[in-house]
Amino acid sequence: MKTSSALLFLTGVLLIGGLGETFAQPPFGGFRGEPSGPRIAPTDLDFKDGVDQIQDEETFGKLSYQGTQVMIDQNLADWQFVKFQIEDASKGKPLVYFINTKTHRAHPKFMQVVNIGHGQGSMRGVLVYRPLLKAPNGQPGLYTFEYEPNDNYAYAEVKVSFDKLIEKAPFLKGRLAYTPRPRSELRFYEEEMQYSDGNLPVLLESEFYDDIGFLPLNVSGSYGLLRVMELQERPSQRDVVIYKSLPNEMPRVGGIITEVRQTPLSHVNLRAIQDNVPNAFIVDASNHARIKPLIGKNVFYRVTDQGFEIREASSKEIEQHYADLRPDKPQIPIRDLSVRSIRSLQEIGFKDSKSFGVKAANVATMHTFGFDEGTIPDGFAVPFYFYDQYMKHNGFYDQARKMLSSREFQSNRDRQEFELQKLRSLIKKGKTPAWMQKQLDSVHKQFPAGSSLRCRSSTNNEDLPGFSGAGLYGSFTHHADEGHLSKSIKQVFASLWNYRAFEEREFYRIDHFAAAMGVLIHPNFSDEQANGVAVTDDVLYLTKGNYYINAQVGEDLVTNPQQQSVPEEVLLDWWDEGKTQIMQTSNRVDPGQQVVSSQHLAELSKCLAKIHGRFAKLYGVGENDPFAMEIEFKITKKGKLAIKQARPWVY
Repeated sequence: MKTSSALLFLTGVLLIGGLGETFAQPPFGGFRGEPSGPRIAPTDLDFKDGVDQIQDEETFGKLSYQGTQVMIDQNLADWQFVKFQIEDASKGKPLVYFINTKTHRAHPKFMQVVNIGHGQGSMRGVLVYRPLLKAPNGQPGLYTFEYEPNDNYAYAEVKVSFDKLIEKAPFLKGRLAYTPRPRSELRFYEEEMQYSDGNLPVLLESEFYDDIGFLPLNVSGSYGLLRVMELQERPSQRDVVIYKSLPNEMPRVGGIITEVRQTPLSHVNLRAIQDNVPNAFIVDASNHARIKPLIGKNVFYRVTDQGFEIREASSKEIEQHYADLRPDKPQIPIRDLSVRSIRSLQEIGFKDSKSFGVKAANVATMHTFGFDEGTIPDGFAVPFYFYDQYMKHNGFYDQARKMLSSREFQSNRDRQEFELQKLRSLIKKGKTPAWMQKQLDSVHKQFPAGSSLRCRSSTNNEDLPGFSGAGLYGSFTHHADEGHLSKSIKQVFASLWNYRAFEEREFYRIDHFAAAMGVLIHPNFSDEQANGVAVTDDVLYLTKGNYYINAQVGEDLVTNPQQQSVPEEVLLDWWDEGKTQIMQTSNRVDPGQQVVSSQHLAELSKCLAKIHGRFAKLYGVGENDPFAMEIEFKITKKGKLAIKQARPWVY
């Protein structure tokens, strides 16, 4: 957006003009010629046709249309908008008609009803609400106005519209900007100083994604105590948290607000999706007029595609909400202990997840997709049987049961963390059965001497449709100088008892002793050029026909970025691999450079298409069912694309 520099708001846009509408000859009388009667004044309108004033956002909502039935105005599809027109502007006494756009999608239909003739000097426009953008007053939520594609009004005429719109719709003050259509952009540049001197904000179409003030990361609603959190604090399950910077870990909470921008693929949002709690980036949230008065109080908090709702809530509402969330009965995840030996990834497939976990089974399945050699890592899968036998061999199940039965453990979170850490330490130091040592040693020798191996968790309660389990469990790199491979395998086993994993299973009443840990073993990626995550649907901007990609240079993980790290965001067209939109550039590359090259994006596009199609069939997805796959990828130090994981995206 420009007042002289670009300023973007993501909450509302005002469009002025019919936006390419055509005028059909009416069956009688007609607005192409003389009106059939006297013009109806704005103050005399029936609400079903329109109003002369919009006092608040609630009224705007009642007048607005949002959907796909926009006729020729395809740029308005799925946006919330209200059309309007201004009469008699050239006479110095402009009259504003706000059109009930639910009734009249096109200006000509409204003009016929109120007896406004075509060619009488009307300035036709539309107000569009873009909830993601930051308004001139710094708050999330921008409205912009624009004229018809062929109109080319001078600054003085635009200024009349701007002032009159704010006068008749006072809620727009500080939240309104003008968007010149392509034909009128040249005139805007010629008169840019007048816009700056007149304090008339301008948002160009090319700036629609520049200065985001609100991002709905996970659309949902919840209840809890609204708290501003410091990074070192641990929130409770019933807190709605406000973070000024992203925490390294996110336990289960009631809702999430961050004052720094997230991506849909960050660990914070993946946790929000997993727990189905609302999550949004809201600029300067702790000082927001609707949020600040509620800090320290119980609230209801909802995130939608169009904005957020927050209000004070009663204790009764909160108790009922959390009672309804938890399952009534214990849940027993499937685990098949019949497979008693480590298998190569070429020996297992999609249906073997019940023995090896979804992560290992899905990586193995991708070996059958016909990708170039090296795209999917080669390796081995350790079955659940190994974890089960190791826990029994050392008596760790009995110790865990004793721990869980303790009343102090059940009622004290600090005690839970302490006892779980103690159990993990015991698991890491336990004795490995000789037969297990022998099998692990044999697998280790299958890799070149001196190789570092990545040992990755693959459980029976993660990477599932409807439950990702992202970030709950641990993966570890086994370096050549660390001795026997069992050292790192035991670290993975121990991570089943991470506090965050225990807390999640406890909330969903998942049987801790039916949970099982498999391990995926493959060569470790090191010194990679880039890492990234991609989803086979646009899960952030909600455009149609695009893959959504996050990437960052080196080993600065997209899912758990370093402080102040801004990843690259790309929308990649499903059908045209050369058609990309860079929505956000990385702050770790030089201006004009991309983290993922055009060549690698083209390769990635082909892989994503195949991954989506093949897994959709394997998961039995119906034609109209929402479905996407999320993958993690690397650009190796040799410049090769490598895909290391695939799991269903949780909508």
